[in-house]
Amino acid sequence: MDYHQQLHRLLEIGIERKASDLHISVGSQPILRINTNLTVLEKEKIITSEDSRELVFCLLGNEKKEKFLKEKEIDFAYGLNKEFRFRINAYFTKGGIAIAIRFISQKIRTIEELNLPLIFKEITEAEQGFVLVTGASSQGKSTTLAALIDKINHTRREHIITIEDPIEYLFQPDKSLINQREVYEDTLSFSQALRSSLREDPDVIMVGEMRDLETISTAVTAAETGHLVFATLHTNSASQTIHRIIDIFSPQHQNQIRAQLSSSLLAVISQRLLLGIDKKVIPACEIMFNTSAVANLIRENKIHELPAIIETSKKEGMIPFNASLSDLVKKKLISKEMALKYSFSPKDLEIRL
Repeated sequence: MDYHQQLHRLLEIGIERKASDLHISVGSQPILRINTNLTVLEKEKIITSEDSRELVFCLLGNEKKEKFLKEKEIDFAYGLNKEFRFRINAYFTKGGIAIAIRFISQKIRTIEELNLPLIFKEITEAEQGFVLVTGASSQGKSTTLAALIDKINHTRREHIITIEDPIEYLFQPDKSLINQREVYEDTLSFSQALRSSLREDPDVIMVGEMRDLETISTAVTAAETGHLVFATLHTNSASQTIHRIIDIFSPQHQNQIRAQLSSSLLAVISQRLLLGIDKKVIPACEIMFNTSAVANLIRENKIHELPAIIETSKKEGMIPFNASLSDLVKKKLISKEMALKYSFSPKDLEIRL
């Protein structure tokens, strides 16, 4: 069997149906995620252990195959027809191999096209600072980051370095010089690439994911020393994000990181993708900017008071998550039921609506 051809056919089905993900697992037919829902491809045959193994192996060179067999999981990117890229994660499960494939259009959508708050444009105008885009897995963090970076690319003459695992969106340099580095291909780790980037004359640095203390520490330092740094974290709110960063440090270093964050932080964006009335996904966003009030709370370890600051700082551009949900309902982009389902404080949202 030509497994390359079989995989391409499944990917083309996913593209045609506007899927976000394709799942291949032993004992099941291929499954697409379309507008947040899993859809079984009932006309396809059930995947065997040999099928899943060969579908992965046909994409991996000898070096990556050896790494996969040793580590039992692997992330890598794959291109198709110069129009689509795919982020692929292959992993072992009950002795067999499963594959999760994320569809990435090579067209980088703008802030407006993504229905993101226009205040995001102000972030792309900043000269320095630490910007965190947060949310659970599969909530559009990479897509939002790409929109922000590409906005800078089209409006400013900067040297942009991205550190990713794997590279997802491919940027086409416009006004900016862009160098994209892939972990394990172009560098050994996020932390090593980030340390090295400080000697590569960057203006803007994008870190695809902050996975360890060293990466977080270096990213904060880079923002402190005059760079505009973008990164992602798997957290659900601004306050949770600050807690997560501080808690990764030992107690004796937490005061220092609070002081660094209070001076270097620019903004925290927390987003969630919701199914809209038109059956397309749309982001709801909480945005916190680092005002003097926010900086004081971070320094004084009063992180629990940040939601109240966000709630009362509309003039500074901040947006509470409930305000974002309420706005989407009033614009008839999502249903009231959908908003209440995902609100962290449904009673407060009811009052807004």
